[in-house]
Amino acid sequence: MATTNKQLFKIVDALAEAQRSSGQQYDTFRVRGKVFGYYWPRTQTVGLKQTLSEQLALVAERPEVFEVQFTAGGFGWVVVYLEGVDADEMKELVFEAWRLSAPEDLVAQVPDLAR
Repeated sequence: MATTNKQLFKIVDALAEAQRSSGQQYDTFRVRGKVFGYYWPRTQTVGLKQTLSEQLALVAERPEVFEVQFTAGGFGWVVVYLEGVDADEMKELVFEAWRLSAPEDLVAQVPDLAR
């Protein structure tokens, strides 16, 4: 079952100190000023920060759902098509993106959603 944008926003809003800001073309997700994701309503896609190995694994496993967006600072950003992932999988992907951007002291206060 596909993830809706309302489910996506609920997932983001539940993360500690996560902030959403809306622009003309897309929404940006941040934690303490660091970007961990984007949402493009026109294409119903999300761009999320991941490790390089996770980026490559996701794209290799399901290229119809994930695509390489770009790499920066040792991280691989991945495009996720909302129609291809359910809310539980999206929750794990968003949490990982948040965890990779949040400061260590904040991450230590939050239970790991992947466990």
